[in-house]
Amino acid sequence: MGNGKAGEKGISTFHLTMLALGTVVGGSFFLGSGVAIKAAGPSILFSYILGGLLVYVILYALSEMTAADPVPGSFRTYAERSFGRGVGFITGWVYWVGLILAMSSESIAASTFLREWFPNFPQVVMGMLIIVGITLLNLLGADYLSKLESGLAAVKLLAIVGFIVIGLALIAGWVPGTPAAGTGELRGEAWFPGGIAGIAGSMLIVIFTYAGFEVIGLAASEVENPKKTIPRAINMTLISLVSLYIAAIAVILMLYPTQGMIADQSPLVLALTRWGMGWAGTLINIVMITAILSTMLASTFGLARMLRSLAAEGHAPAWLKDRQDIPYKGILCSGAAMLFGLAMGYLLPQQVYLFLVSCGGFSLLFSYFIILASHYRWRRITPCSPEAACQLPGYPYTSWAGLIGMVAIIVSMPFISGQGTGLVVGLSLVALLAGIYWLKERRTRATARSTPRGGPAPLMEAAEEMTGIREDQKVENAPDSFSVTKEKN
Repeated sequence: MGNGKAGEKGISTFHLTMLALGTVVGGSFFLGSGVAIKAAGPSILFSYILGGLLVYVILYALSEMTAADPVPGSFRTYAERSFGRGVGFITGWVYWVGLILAMSSESIAASTFLREWFPNFPQVVMGMLIIVGITLLNLLGADYLSKLESGLAAVKLLAIVGFIVIGLALIAGWVPGTPAAGTGELRGEAWFPGGIAGIAGSMLIVIFTYAGFEVIGLAASEVENPKKTIPRAINMTLISLVSLYIAAIAVILMLYPTQGMIADQSPLVLALTRWGMGWAGTLINIVMITAILSTMLASTFGLARMLRSLAAEGHAPAWLKDRQDIPYKGILCSGAAMLFGLAMGYLLPQQVYLFLVSCGGFSLLFSYFIILASHYRWRRITPCSPEAACQLPGYPYTSWAGLIGMVAIIVSMPFISGQGTGLVVGLSLVALLAGIYWLKERRTRATARSTPRGGPAPLMEAAEEMTGIREDQKVENAPDSFSVTKEKN
């Protein structure tokens, strides 16, 4: 993998798209979408369309900033430039902590699925081996990882495409010995059984099925020709996701009654099993394991780069600074943190552990809100021009709609079973990090005041640290740091 030097090749558009899809298409769709379908009924299609539109706004806001300035740290760095070092500190750590807890729970889920084939193997050891394997694979670097992730993502996408094809065959009556389903269950369903409240209640889960695309921004500094690669990868990701999700949900609606959905069973399995395809359970089980491992791989990729960005800005211990092409320290530290999270899952009471893990969803929603807010501020500073690579149509109205949408989804968390604790833990984490940052800055100021007058250089360095502008960052973090210069011909 290249480090940005001339002539070196980075992640391609295809591999970046597959890396994003590898993060996004996970267990939340294969397993969790049934809860959303039951909440909204057939109107779940509108939820997925609305979710796709919201993701469109967030992705293009991120793409616009990334194409103009593909910096390490992505949305954390943009937040820091827009709203100050404190917001950058909180954003980075909320994302890292939330995703570490979420991925540790994913390792438990994967080991649970694997017990079907290895019933005598200790589950905790299996979970540890999964995390260690994911960590070691990330040490191979972005180039190798993106190719591996492409293969895993292809398995998941082919599974969804295969389900759609088989479902359409059942609907059309092309399966020997099975009567045509036609519009089947959809004929007797009320389109809006829960009204607007049903759609609103499903939106949180729908957004989670789209979550993970922010890895595109975190990989931006390691791609070839980011000004072209990032927008293309985002287009491919959006088109693939929205098309496949809506087609798969439409097929499910015609094959299985919405109110018969079971929370801990995949709606894809339920739909196929109902029409005599019992083998679907084993196949989807394999796909779900692949989906979880793929998500963990891509998430660890993003976590390591977020940690490196935090360390580079002085928001993390100095020993985590890593200027190498592959952020070995960030990868190993993130892997160790996931092992610690896994241990908590077995040592803490289940309710306490679930309470902690529930902040994973909040961390993603919080990050998406920050992306939109940072982009809004950035566009106010950087007028739209050919050099600015403006892409988000309808600004500022689309930005306002996106921000309102994210706030509405976050506020709705207490009304969704099991998600209220996520909001409580998430807000508590934000408050805790704000307190840590305040204490950190207070200590920095105290150190600056205690420095003897004869030492102007240390005083200057402390002042620069407090304002977030060190000598090697003065140009980069200046108020007009978002302005985009023309490329040299």
